Amino acid sequence: MAELKRNIGTFGAASVGIANIIGAGIFVLSGVASGIAGPAVILSFGIAGLIAMLTALSAAELSSFITDTGASYVYTKKAFGRFWSFLVGWFKYFDYMVGGAAVSVGFAAYFTSVFGLEGALPIVLAAVGLPIILCALNIIGVKEATTVTSVMVLIKVFAIVFLLMLGGYYLTQHFDVGHYTPFFATGFGGMLNGAAIIFFVFIGFNSVSMMSEETKNPQKTIPKALMLAFAVTFVLYICVAVLLVGILDWRDEVKDAHPLSSIASVISDNQMFFDFISFSALIATGSVVLSSILAGTRASFAMSRDGLLPHQLEKISSRFGTPYVSIIVGGLVIVTFAGLFYNNIDAIASIVNFGSLFTYLFVNLSLIKLRRSNPEIIRGFKVPLYPIVPILGAASCIGLMYFLSDSAKYVSIVYAAIGLVVYFFIYKNKKPISNTKN
Repeated sequence: MAELKRNIGTFGAASVGIANIIGAGIFVLSGVASGIAGPAVILSFGIAGLIAMLTALSAAELSSFITDTGASYVYTKKAFGRFWSFLVGWFKYFDYMVGGAAVSVGFAAYFTSVFGLEGALPIVLAAVGLPIILCALNIIGVKEATTVTSVMVLIKVFAIVFLLMLGGYYLTQHFDVGHYTPFFATGFGGMLNGAAIIFFVFIGFNSVSMMSEETKNPQKTIPKALMLAFAVTFVLYICVAVLLVGILDWRDEVKDAHPLSSIASVISDNQMFFDFISFSALIATGSVVLSSILAGTRASFAMSRDGLLPHQLEKISSRFGTPYVSIIVGGLVIVTFAGLFYNNIDAIASIVNFGSLFTYLFVNLSLIKLRRSNPEIIRGFKVPLYPIVPILGAASCIGLMYFLSDSAKYVSIVYAAIGLVVYFFIYKNKKPISNTKN
């Protein structure tokens, strides 16, 4: 069986997760969600983060004894077998590739704005050029890719912390309680709709588990990296939400594509500061595309190795030790979508969220099933308050799926139907895959 090289430590794995979490979501969707939920967007962030944390805890336990690459796909395979694992992998690959394409277009919009470029051609070239460059980096080696990701993470985390410090000081000098009242300006349902959108900003933590087979001592490293990535991003997001509501008028935010830049323009008239925040948005969106390629291509690699996708996708470069065919194919998918479609971030986020919530539902269910069927397996990490945490995690995923837009549900049902056709008419007669560790 083809095996990947173990080159990643705790910080490298956590960086992949932070890179995927802190990206287009916080730089774009925070404004959209604020316009939907009003001041209660602060609670929207908290609810979305809590739901993500429940699933992150379940993933941390599963990753402590299941170290094959594939994350939610491989957990479902071991718990429920071939059919459900195919659907989970089918949705997860879609999420990574389409989400990566959408963020590539978002990167292009920032890129052309920062450098003063006009017209459609520069946007298309930037949107297509970014994934091509990052795919080449992925082929060269996962260690090199995660090193670049770590640098990107440090830059954008520094930028957000710097913004929070200056914004926090500004807020103490210009505090207006009217910005926070009425708190549920659009009702309780508006707050939950905001949470359904905001969930997009937390879904990247799954990319940490995707790197299990390329991580040193994954039984301990992956749970630590998951918790580190989640803790850092959750604290930053809540602070951003408080700042966003306190400084900007939420009524103007539903169409604001650059909420953090808007904050920067209010709290300071320094052009260098404004440019730095815009540059950080470039770094943020670029790192999301990089980590999406890292995680998404590992999903197709794992499914190929199990015979659920063409076997060519499991080929590994003898020189670099990376799944180069999966990376090339994934890059082509991202480039195609990025070249054909311009960014509609809230609609795309809803579609991606449906697939992510579906896969995270099975992460929680897989933990419950494997606790019952394989209680004797030594686990490097155990979920506290079991079985309350995975049960609440599964129920909350279903609840958020309900509050997503109808268009997201329709698109996801159509995509699932295509997957069923692929499964039953092409792969049904293949030999069953084993539910035990390869």
